[in-house]
Amino acid sequence: MRKCIYTVKAALLGIFLGMASGVQADSLWNVRHLVSEQSIVSLDVKENYMLLPVQDDAPEGKICIVRNNVQEGTFMNVRLARERVDSYVPFVLSAYKGQHISIDIQGVPENALCWKELKMSDSFDMTNKEKFRPVYHHTPAYGWMNDPNGMFYKDGVYHLYFQYNPYGSVWGNMHWGHSTSTDLMHWKFEGCAIVPDAWGAIFSGSCVVDHENTAGFGKEAVVAFYTSAKASPWGDVQSQSMAYSLDNGKTFVKYEGNPILTSSEKDFRDPKVFWYAPGKHWVMMLAVGQHMEIYSSVNLKEWKKESEFGAMQGAHGGVWECPDLVEIPVEGTREKKWVLICNLNPGGPFGGSAAQYFVGSFDGKKFVNESPTQTKWMDWGKDNYATVTWNNAPDGRCIALGWMSNWQYANNVPTRQYRSANTLARDLSLYRLGTELYLKSTPSKETKKARGEKVSISSFKVSGKHEVTLFNDGQGAYEIEMVIQNAGASKIGLALLNEKGEKVDMYYDLNRKQFVMDRSESGIVDFSRDFPAVTVAPVNADKELTLRLFVDCSSVEAFGEDGKFVMTNLVFPSVPYGKMSFEADKNGYAVKSLNVYKLQ
Repeated sequence: MRKCIYTVKAALLGIFLGMASGVQADSLWNVRHLVSEQSIVSLDVKENYMLLPVQDDAPEGKICIVRNNVQEGTFMNVRLARERVDSYVPFVLSAYKGQHISIDIQGVPENALCWKELKMSDSFDMTNKEKFRPVYHHTPAYGWMNDPNGMFYKDGVYHLYFQYNPYGSVWGNMHWGHSTSTDLMHWKFEGCAIVPDAWGAIFSGSCVVDHENTAGFGKEAVVAFYTSAKASPWGDVQSQSMAYSLDNGKTFVKYEGNPILTSSEKDFRDPKVFWYAPGKHWVMMLAVGQHMEIYSSVNLKEWKKESEFGAMQGAHGGVWECPDLVEIPVEGTREKKWVLICNLNPGGPFGGSAAQYFVGSFDGKKFVNESPTQTKWMDWGKDNYATVTWNNAPDGRCIALGWMSNWQYANNVPTRQYRSANTLARDLSLYRLGTELYLKSTPSKETKKARGEKVSISSFKVSGKHEVTLFNDGQGAYEIEMVIQNAGASKIGLALLNEKGEKVDMYYDLNRKQFVMDRSESGIVDFSRDFPAVTVAPVNADKELTLRLFVDCSSVEAFGEDGKFVMTNLVFPSVPYGKMSFEADKNGYAVKSLNVYKLQ
């Protein structure tokens, strides 16, 4: 069984936290409680970490480190435990070993539980312990994660940055976390890459590899673009900033001229930058309210607005976010088309957040949608959002990744040490159906290389009900690959089951040409009224149906017809699904092949 591999760096986090009980809890620290829920913690640093007890629903306290009477870094928000401890997060103090520091803590009462539960330690256990933590999907070692950011490939390594709160398992304190992989299936946590500064928190963005040193930072420099988001009593402000790395994305230096792009718009964020070869210039896509803005630059520092896109196009149920614009081949032809990916929240087909896309043309300055009357969705589940692609991907591939959750309930899912995972990596292509072009999302080829133990189940016919046993190892992480031959059934029923009676119901409704997934009885569903749901995808095949199901502890991803439809849904079963059932109406169908693989 593969476990996620995590390492801690001394530069991992920023700064912050409190300690102690009473007035003199230990010779290492002293706590002084002041008026109005303010406290000062003074300590001589002798260990690497202070382990902070966090309560997810506690009010936020503000924390900052002070050395030699000077505030270092910015104040962070931490939900220090008041009545109970949901999890611990490490506050890295190794850079201060042998020094005396003070920590300014605001907004935490004197009688809060945290003062008794804070601990000092030379280590922090980040092994994969929670039962809902995926085995083969990327997750942060601890803390909160949402949008994937800054993804690029260089020298055999896939770099994934992400919206990250290292101080708790709910949204806040946005940093860029960092993980790396050589195969898109096994990830190494690299800590924090970009931390908040005077211009604000670090919101979503992208990275490029500047092969020709157009920015002057150095040939092959990795340049990151992100939204600086600053909250103030006068309102929130969003602007675009950049940083560069000369060590392949391990560490970044922020550009001294930040912010590089400003606006009077309230929602002005998520820069996606790429090189447009025909025009020999860079392009930046920005999400602005409910439209996109397109900018150009020759040096990555100075940007000119070229056009806007979005009016009367696609879904507008919420704010547009996390744009991407990529050129993708049309299967069976030499043709390529530009695809503009647009994530929005709310306004998804089944509520909450979702990813839509537009197919069209792009001349380096303006995008034109070929089907302005249609809304096209990348995924027909509830849990694929903020989907973006890797820059500089090998072999001309277009590889996408999404955040596997939904803003309706992401802060409340039943995990503790961490929250949220990413979807499987998906290779994108276009296929034609009638006069329209649609996006196909196929599991990356690396998923097959990760296959381990295999169970092949002989073909069988289904005329009533039939049940088979899958891997029953208590882990619940596997891939199912099947081919169904329809003999005239109008409904083909499938379900993942466990011994507690929990199930994920799925079926093909061939009269309506739909694939349906129902997770209302899948396990723990009561943490949000929006979580029990039925999701529906369009299906065009009716005689021979191919389906790949990726089940991983707390998620099910369904890829039908080699990715012509995709459905991603979270699930939280009390025990893993160890069986699969099949059901048919009187006309029946045959399961032509059924293979189950452990992924490792």
